[in-house]
Amino acid sequence: MTPDRVPFTPLEERIDRWAQRRTSTLATAGGMRRARLVELVVFGLKQAWACVFGAVMLVLLVTARVLYPDDAPLARADALVLAAVAVQVAMLALRLESLREMGVIALFHLVGTAMEVFKTAVGSWAYETDGLLRIGEVPLYTGFMYAAVGSYMVRVMRLFDLRFTRYPPLLATAALAAAIYANFFTHHYLPDARWVLLAAMLLLYGRCAMSLRVHRRAPWRRMPVIAAFLGVAGLLWVAENVGTAAGAWIYPHQRAGWELVPASKFVSWLLLMMVSVVLVTLVHRPRRPERAQ
Repeated sequence: MTPDRVPFTPLEERIDRWAQRRTSTLATAGGMRRARLVELVVFGLKQAWACVFGAVMLVLLVTARVLYPDDAPLARADALVLAAVAVQVAMLALRLESLREMGVIALFHLVGTAMEVFKTAVGSWAYETDGLLRIGEVPLYTGFMYAAVGSYMVRVMRLFDLRFTRYPPLLATAALAAAIYANFFTHHYLPDARWVLLAAMLLLYGRCAMSLRVHRRAPWRRMPVIAAFLGVAGLLWVAENVGTAAGAWIYPHQRAGWELVPASKFVSWLLLMMVSVVLVTLVHRPRRPERAQ
């Protein structure tokens, strides 16, 4: 293994080798269009695999709301905590996630839970009040929702061998991430700086491009990092609508009945992407493209 090669889990290695064999066979036979189609399919498969922890959490939230008995001896929120722990243990035991990645995922837990405790205390949103496995108003399964974001981020970094052109200085990204995280707390008492912070993020990452490949012999593809931020933030906003519709938590405007989560939350997720990226760089430092690109 070359020094800069990011290791795959066993399942990811099998997917990658299948993609290499299939595209190589099609390209040799003159089927370049079909080879590109396989590349697109593998891209989708790897994206789905990167989302696996988040998808399982979403299924658990919806299933608990629809099927779990309200009068069960074990509270629904506590059952969700135990199920989330079981999923995380299984992923480690089956070598679907590495111990190194677990470090940054645990950091997502801490960062997310701290914000949840504060936000529920000031009434930004609310959870069911049953269950024992909680901190204040916050059931402990909420930390796993933030961990799902961390799991996705560290996986795409390695699954697509991401490289970055004109990546901003790490000190600057860390300072901006800290300011964004602080604003989630301080805007309740001071003027909301989210639009200033969003402008700073666009300036910082505006020239940054991301190179990726769907398998290790595939050609490199490029896209603006900001476009990736927008795409992931959009998916998180959709997942948030599913979560609130399932009653996992509710916003004040949803107390009389479910309504769509406001678009302002999309901006919040976009800013949280900045914090997420900085946390992930603790495990996977941004690398420059190879000269051959």
